[in-house]
Amino acid sequence: MTMLPLSFSSMVILDRSGETESQHILYSFALEELLCRAIGKIAPPILHIWRHPRAFVMGLRDSRLPEAAIANEWLLKQGYDTAVRNSGGAAVPLDLGVVNVSLLLPKEVGDMEHRKDFDLMVALIRDVMSKLTNRIDQGEVMGSFCPGEFDLSVDGRKFCGIAQRRQQLALSVQAFIIVEGQGEEKASLARGFYERAAGSASPSDYPIVAPGSMASLSECLNLPLTSERFTENLVEILGARGLQVQSPRDILGYPDEVQIHTMMELLKHRYAIIQ
Repeated sequence: MTMLPLSFSSMVILDRSGETESQHILYSFALEELLCRAIGKIAPPILHIWRHPRAFVMGLRDSRLPEAAIANEWLLKQGYDTAVRNSGGAAVPLDLGVVNVSLLLPKEVGDMEHRKDFDLMVALIRDVMSKLTNRIDQGEVMGSFCPGEFDLSVDGRKFCGIAQRRQQLALSVQAFIIVEGQGEEKASLARGFYERAAGSASPSDYPIVAPGSMASLSECLNLPLTSERFTENLVEILGARGLQVQSPRDILGYPDEVQIHTMMELLKHRYAIIQ
């Protein structure tokens, strides 16, 4: 079992996985940006769980590809919310089969070690899946979208990627976990984006997404997993360690809707796609 550091004993769970209809994809990123600012001052550490019905989230490098604006229009015409995130990593398609989990944590004074925060997320995901499999591997999956050292895979097929956003006083470790659905459909969408966005860019400037590189946990394990059940398992495991779900009104420093939408506009303009 993952042992959360003692300094996180006050962590609370913010479960927004059921809020799937009304908000633009930037809402969750703006919320986390504001919560991290509060965590650096008055708010407790937070584990944030959320989903989105149909979105495509780009990394900063993706948004600067020569034809990114054309690729973005292609996505919008298909009904995808699009955004550029302010954390690391590359493009990620999202739907209700993907559970997003973020650890929003205070930074320790002088903390320059990034790996331990990634390691905590990896261990947490392995714990959630421990009753179903012990075959989760960590390491970059070549040919996957949003590739990185902390990719999680089963039998060579990636189901999870992890990125990080660090502020002055707090940080966010963000994982996308493809729980159900067809991993190849998401890979095909990412591949289509890069084919349209790359233009004159060198192939070294963006991921080359290969068939067979991505899969959902349900596909990897050949089990009828659902996002809802995965979330229930996560909450149960953390609840056994004393972490409880709290409503926004009970979390110190939780921003109001005006603050969240103001931050959404700020992020939209600050991380706009280069035309």
